[in-house]
Amino acid sequence: MHSPLQTIAFIDLADSTAAYQAMGSEEVAGVISKVTQWIGRVCEAHDGRILKFLGDGVMAEFGNSVDAVTAAVFLQQQHTKRIRRWPEPLHMGLKIGLASGAVVRMGNDAYGDPVNFASRLSDMSGSNAIWATESVINQLRTNRRHRISNRGEVLENIRYRSLGMIRIKGIVQPHPVFQIEWNDEIPTDLITIRGVLQEPELPDTEKVESHIELGWEGNNKVFVSSELPIQIGRVPDCHFVISDPRVSRKHSTIEWINGAFVLADQSTYGTWIRFTGKSASEVQLRRSQCILHSGGEMALGVPFSDASAPVLSFQVRAG
Repeated sequence: MHSPLQTIAFIDLADSTAAYQAMGSEEVAGVISKVTQWIGRVCEAHDGRILKFLGDGVMAEFGNSVDAVTAAVFLQQQHTKRIRRWPEPLHMGLKIGLASGAVVRMGNDAYGDPVNFASRLSDMSGSNAIWATESVINQLRTNRRHRISNRGEVLENIRYRSLGMIRIKGIVQPHPVFQIEWNDEIPTDLITIRGVLQEPELPDTEKVESHIELGWEGNNKVFVSSELPIQIGRVPDCHFVISDPRVSRKHSTIEWINGAFVLADQSTYGTWIRFTGKSASEVQLRRSQCILHSGGEMALGVPFSDASAPVLSFQVRAG
């Protein structure tokens, strides 16, 4: 049966496989069990309900987006503080995906678009991130505008930014995705924008193409949108070559989709992205996609925490 609009949250522990490889299985399993149980208690304290435990993750539902986002922000802030005291292999960050809408009940389980979206966004967000659908953000805006939440102070402090239109695995059309900012170091004047990347149609004589500049160890190249897609990788026939053994032969592509530069990771070990001026979480891609906007850096094959990581800079210039 269909239920009223709900907000579904998928909260997963990142890098648990690496933790198992570095430490004993029994010890890691015990830590994961304690963390997921704690996640469940936090969700319930924010008026959420646990739908299921998923090994190294939790699926929960909330009656509104404000409670879900508040719980997600609390989880990220508290978990990040706790793991600083843990051994390095146990630094398993949280990946959180949120989506709102009508769900279908079957016993104690739930199905439907919000479940699928929340699960995919959790997978795509990377460690220490909260990604949400536009439906979640619209509820936040409505609650903030009409002050109908009993979490008024928390609601006023929630910040988010658009990641643009992103292709989500298993879903045909790209959808607007937002990142919830939870790090206290982020400036409070962060601009919030809608996730719609549409440009006014101009006569052909007035159009100016957008371009993206890539740079690595003194090698800089500029690609205009009409030249895309381009391939980044280790082999010589790539459009931009990075000769580092940790970079895959065909590591990633950049495409021009719906007026935006979209990076698609195709590598073995993944790609990490951080945007200029954004001190929150990094975006980790593993066979997934991300909008490249403004400027920043991407680490290929290993995260930014590895001082020797091959780091590629990018700068986007809109037409």
